[in-house]
Amino acid sequence: KQAEKAVHQKKEQSKTKCRKARRRHINLVAEFNRRQRKNIWLETHIWHAKRFHMIKKWGYCLADRPTEKSYRACYRAMTKHCLLQDLSYYCCLELNGKENELLKQLARICSPDTGLMFGAEFCLSGRFEGSLNLYRADHYPEDMLGPVTFIWKPRDGSENRQLWIWMHPALKQDILNELKAIFQCSEPEEICIPEPFTTSIQEEKQTDVAVSLGKKRKKKDKDGEEAVPVKKIIGDGTRDPLQPYSWTSPATGIVISDRTMEILRYRLIGPLSHSVLTETLKAAALQTV
Repeated sequence: KQAEKAVHQKKEQSKTKCRKARRRHINLVAEFNRRQRKNIWLETHIWHAKRFHMIKKWGYCLADRPTEKSYRACYRAMTKHCLLQDLSYYCCLELNGKENELLKQLARICSPDTGLMFGAEFCLSGRFEGSLNLYRADHYPEDMLGPVTFIWKPRDGSENRQLWIWMHPALKQDILNELKAIFQCSEPEEICIPEPFTTSIQEEKQTDVAVSLGKKRKKKDKDGEEAVPVKKIIGDGTRDPLQPYSWTSPATGIVISDRTMEILRYRLIGPLSHSVLTETLKAAALQTV
């Protein structure tokens, strides 16, 4: 019986493509985007994946420890040169509204007993970053939410101000719910609609159809030009793509926006950090029309 089955069974075609097909640019990009469905990649993922052991935490794929057996290279960079860390997985919440209203409500979730608050003068100017611990509204010293860092956008002459609050992804949902409660933000303003995802199999079918019709083996867009696939960081590891990412308050006019993965964040450690920034960042030339 087993021999008869073997004779009648059709040989399944292998789904594994040859290396040349896998290394084709359109397939590489599709694979890059496909592998982020469960765990979001940072901008520096490819560089880290070649040199570090990766772990999956908080909805992201993060570098845990280097593949080298020694940590001397990192220690040497921290003490004598410059070490860069990618902290883009930290969550960013943006608050927009009148300065007085923002300070009035934010004072309910922190205390001067723990240090400087959101209204500290040197922080309000936007020149320095502040840090503090957040609590449930009017519950200090109980019900601590966690530590955060914040920075104000410098004043532009209007009474409206912009504030960015950075926090660990494990704390984001609790802090976001508390901010929406104190500012009475219940109406979602914007909902993220993910772009249609094209798999590598679908793209291969498109190229096969083009070849059968006698066309070149190049994908065309609507205007007839060559469509260049783009690597995309898909979504946010702490939020479902179909959930809203911006809320507004009809009573106070405050708008809360989730800017996670929209603003990259890097940390430089070491005595040459300032020199590296000076050599890397160049002032743009002013153009007057």
